[in-house]
Amino acid sequence: MTISNDKHVVLTLDAGGTNFVFSAYQGGREIVAPIIRAANSNDLEKCINTIYEGFESVTALLSQKADAISFAFPGPADYAKGIIGDLPNFKAFNGGVPLGPMLEEKFKLPVFINNDGNLFAYGEALAGFLPNLNKRIIEKGGIKQFRNLVGLTLGTGFGCGIVLDNIMLKGDNSNDAGIHITSNKFNVNWNAEESVSTRAVQRVYCEAAGIEMTTSLMPKDIFDIAKGIVSGNREAAIQSFQVFGEALGNSIANMLTLIDGIVVIGGGLAASWELFSPAMFTEINRQYESPSGEKFPRLSGRVYNLEDEQTFDEFANGAVKSLNIPGSEKVVIYDVLQRVGVGLSKISASSAIAIGANAFAIQQLNTEPVK
Repeated sequence: MTISNDKHVVLTLDAGGTNFVFSAYQGGREIVAPIIRAANSNDLEKCINTIYEGFESVTALLSQKADAISFAFPGPADYAKGIIGDLPNFKAFNGGVPLGPMLEEKFKLPVFINNDGNLFAYGEALAGFLPNLNKRIIEKGGIKQFRNLVGLTLGTGFGCGIVLDNIMLKGDNSNDAGIHITSNKFNVNWNAEESVSTRAVQRVYCEAAGIEMTTSLMPKDIFDIAKGIVSGNREAAIQSFQVFGEALGNSIANMLTLIDGIVVIGGGLAASWELFSPAMFTEINRQYESPSGEKFPRLSGRVYNLEDEQTFDEFANGAVKSLNIPGSEKVVIYDVLQRVGVGLSKISASSAIAIGANAFAIQQLNTEPVK
């Protein structure tokens, strides 16, 4: 079964700390105009009523009954049971709130909740970056097809999701793919997110520019300074994205030692690709050195820049060989070039998350993986 052929109607929610965006999806496509409401994230009663009212408003726009509710919500949480824990950006939920069961009771529908990193990766794996990449490879005459994907979201925080052969990885404690709390290359006392986030770009810029730390300068402002579009310390701005890219590359390389697949990057900071990606790829492809001084690649396979059209043909075509099977006229054709790649999402993170939420609901309703 493919997501595009599925007829289930799924209510979705993009839950930001400031605004909630409600919609409905069918077959991986949005079927109503989104409805935006203030989140009221510090007042539990107002927040819950906002969620109720948002889904009621979307339901009123539908020509058929919804089959499920599925959306991303920040953790910590017991996603399988729909219980939301103590959230730094949603103070109203501190102490634990059974949001899933409350919605099931209110709407008499199955409710599926997961984190945004997981659903972003699921959407990109099923209906976004991965199928488009595989199609491009075939169009170029290649034979290799990729089935595994790591989805990274770059913004206020550092999010991650993993999809293995169309299966979204879910941890036993809803703590799967916590890349944000892996080790930090620059400071062993920090987690990775302290160097891969909005605040990281701000901090490095302010330190390099010799000014007091401020959050009034957003990464877009610092990007514009780096590009010479607006005034500011251009060297410091360029350095902030180089440090960001190196830290990100370290995290990606560590992830690729465990997950043999494609990496797709989305989120607001992905727009700064041209400034951070050179340092990112340098870090990913750097060499290790043994105690005796021998150098060897950090990763077993080559990691390609999937946004570089000049090398995409090489990535797509690989190194195809054929072997004769002794005692027969049969031939085995295979690609000997071990490789993966890192590229940019071509849809918004919120769209990928909604598509992932749609797919996750389909998978749960049908108790079989979607493709």
